Amino acid sequence: MTNKKLITASVCAVLLGAMTAFHVYCDTSVASAAELTSASETYVSAEAERVTETSDSESASTVTDTTSSVASGSSAIDTTDLFSDRDLEQTADLAGAENLTVSDGETYTINKEGVYVITGSASDAQIIVSAGDEDKVQLVLDGVSITNESSPCIYVKNADKVFVTTTDSENTLTVSGAFTADGDTNTDAVIFSRDDIVVNGTGTLNIVSSENGISSKDDLKVTGGTLRITCTADALEANESILIADGTISIKSDKDGLHAENDEDNTTGYIYIAGGTISIEAGDDAIHATTIAQVDGGSIDLTAAEGIEGTYIQLNDGEITIAASDDGINAGKKSTIAIPTVELNGGTVTITMGSGDTDAVDSNGNLILNGGTLDITAQSPFDYDGNCQNNGTTLIVNGSETDSVSNQMMGGGGMGGGMHGPMGGRGNRGSY
Repeated sequence: MTNKKLITASVCAVLLGAMTAFHVYCDTSVASAAELTSASETYVSAEAERVTETSDSESASTVTDTTSSVASGSSAIDTTDLFSDRDLEQTADLAGAENLTVSDGETYTINKEGVYVITGSASDAQIIVSAGDEDKVQLVLDGVSITNESSPCIYVKNADKVFVTTTDSENTLTVSGAFTADGDTNTDAVIFSRDDIVVNGTGTLNIVSSENGISSKDDLKVTGGTLRITCTADALEANESILIADGTISIKSDKDGLHAENDEDNTTGYIYIAGGTISIEAGDDAIHATTIAQVDGGSIDLTAAEGIEGTYIQLNDGEITIAASDDGINAGKKSTIAIPTVELNGGTVTITMGSGDTDAVDSNGNLILNGGTLDITAQSPFDYDGNCQNNGTTLIVNGSETDSVSNQMMGGGGMGGGMHGPMGGRGNRGSY
């Protein structure tokens, strides 16, 4: 689907690359507005010319418009209307709701908009949503338990949006064996959706999977309730975005905890966390975004090979604790939308690294430290290839407060490239 909602990485990453190309340093001063403007004009002009040589004039225009309109320290993601009122409502309107009690071996197909209250306990049962393109379907889980061998417990084939809402109850969905594909569709999650899906409620949803936990080929939102996932692959997976407003989320995954990626489009696949209590134990990445990973709040506890990975990582608030065996925070060039950048503007980030060739904060581009507290215990606290600027973050390295940022890289240079235009959402993600 066409990306319409503008999501832009902070212009600091672009400007730092333009102003100080081929120099690695950490500056504690802030460039003047005139210097930033001049650097921006020079960089945007050069980038537009470069893009014109490799793409069409529309792409070049997009680069200019995007890079010149974002202020330093602004939100990397446009968070306007990401969540609708109904997304955030934790109880369903049961007036006119239909009741459905699951039984062994039965498949239940929902083909129209409405609210459906699901109860009962069953094996090899499946709920399929195959409704109209504009239909919104709400599945209210009221003490339901489904255990399947090879198919998703909930399979959304078509709808505008599906809500999975828990009542004040315990609900468990399990798939124990190898998933069976539906034609060309690899339905490899306990809850598998081709369209937008929202998880919320006042109760608990337990998911146990032989592969993925919840997978959406569009947007995946969690806005409330208690969600516990144990799986061998990705716990929460989406092509477009994973958006978390609130809730208590506990994940144990052999692969990634949160994973947002579209194999066919590297300008989408982002993660936004506004709040909630999140605990992730992952065999690979706790949080993995192709484009942007942004945290604006919440209590987040990550234990993994890598804590947070993305192209542009922006941490604005929250309490984030990371224990990692590879990189604590890693900004790599996974997308063409921006220079790889780690930006810390607020909150408290505590990183404890394992021994060996590990980096607490590793950026294949720039490092921007504007505020907040960064407490690192590591042999290699920082490794960045581009430029660093410390404008006020409280740094504690191995128990001692410091103003300096030592670079394990000890070389490198300013990053070329930059943001290649707007990316992200499909229209108004917060619409009813």
